[in-house]
Amino acid sequence: MIYCNHSKTSDINKTEVLHMINYSIIGHKLKRGIVNFCGKLSNSFNRPVQKFIADMVFGLIAGKSCHLTEIARSLNEDIKLDKTVERLSRNLMTFDGEKELMENYFASIKNNFDEETVLIFDDSDVSKPYSKKLEGLCRVKDGSTGEITDGYWTAGVSALTAKQKQPIPVYNHIYSTKEKGYVSNNAETIKSLEFVSSHFPKSNIRTFDRGYDGGFLFDYLIPKNESFIVRMVGNRNCVYKGKKILINKLTKRFRGQFTLKFESKDGKKVNCKISIAPVELPDYPGKKLNLIICHGFGKEPLMLLTNLEIDDKRLCVTITKVYLMRWRIEEYYRFKKQGFGFEKFLVRSLKSIRNLDLFLTVAIGYIGVLSEKVNISIEVLEIVTASKRLYSLNLFTFYAISDGLFAIFSKSYTGIKSFFAQPEPSLQLELSWTS
Repeated sequence: MIYCNHSKTSDINKTEVLHMINYSIIGHKLKRGIVNFCGKLSNSFNRPVQKFIADMVFGLIAGKSCHLTEIARSLNEDIKLDKTVERLSRNLMTFDGEKELMENYFASIKNNFDEETVLIFDDSDVSKPYSKKLEGLCRVKDGSTGEITDGYWTAGVSALTAKQKQPIPVYNHIYSTKEKGYVSNNAETIKSLEFVSSHFPKSNIRTFDRGYDGGFLFDYLIPKNESFIVRMVGNRNCVYKGKKILINKLTKRFRGQFTLKFESKDGKKVNCKISIAPVELPDYPGKKLNLIICHGFGKEPLMLLTNLEIDDKRLCVTITKVYLMRWRIEEYYRFKKQGFGFEKFLVRSLKSIRNLDLFLTVAIGYIGVLSEKVNISIEVLEIVTASKRLYSLNLFTFYAISDGLFAIFSKSYTGIKSFFAQPEPSLQLELSWTS
């Protein structure tokens, strides 16, 4: 069971590829690829909606912005810019096909996943501290600053691709604690769990960070026998050798049987000591679980609770590595906010905000699909080369691909309107022959 697969980039000389790139040809091919991708998502909608979906996805990718004006500029339509913005704004407020579009979207990307795909759950926020007129603004904790501010909550799930372990978003929902029908943040998490249960097998590992270790999560996962890894906090109780004990007290009994060499984001290298302890939860007596205890990541040990069956205790190192893949979803959220300026959107209604987020999810999903081909496709290599990276390509390739697409489309004077143009009727005179 191997979860880490960081292949080296292609050995093709990128300088040579850069000189070989014909921006007109590659731009046309990429536009057609995006239109075809959107066609799979929207084939059940009428033609105006199909065009709107393609306009939004292409406009987001080509403009690298969530502002409708930048999306409209990227479409390069031969009408006044304000008319294009007005059309996009009107359609954002009236589009009602979120569930249908997401089902079609998942069907088009699911071949990038396999039986070892890791599913990463994470809540985030959309901070709008200076906005006063947006619908349903509520109080949220800004994940970047730790401050309480106005904004919206998001419940999200990303699935790591089979080869490159890139995070493709499969579920994302923006909600407000002030909107009608809101129950609780836990209820929103349950909705994301239900979506995953209906689209992924039980064997795909669900991973959760601190804050998810409440009873509601185990009440959902354990009866369904879905594989999970949950980061625990120390003040939770567990049962070890028939006795109830706080997790942070149990961790002091284990100092590490196995070693994992780890390099932090700041470049610091540490040797982590990992142990495993068979435990149970007080509410689920007889249900065998395992507590992975990892010393070395910080002052407090890393504590991971899992229901994975471990025949070989050395697999606790692999489980730790699986959990550490969670950093990919943090990069995804950072990319979403920095690469597209998502927190700077200017639409006001909650429905428009959700639909804008929906199309951005699809656009980033398309970038994720390209990322999976980074070592096998000349076309993707051309995109990366067009981005003119100052340093070598890192493990998270979304920035390079997004920059490359932006560079290619910025040299184009046309959008995607021609792909939806109806053929003009022929003026050729047709003669009817009779015998």
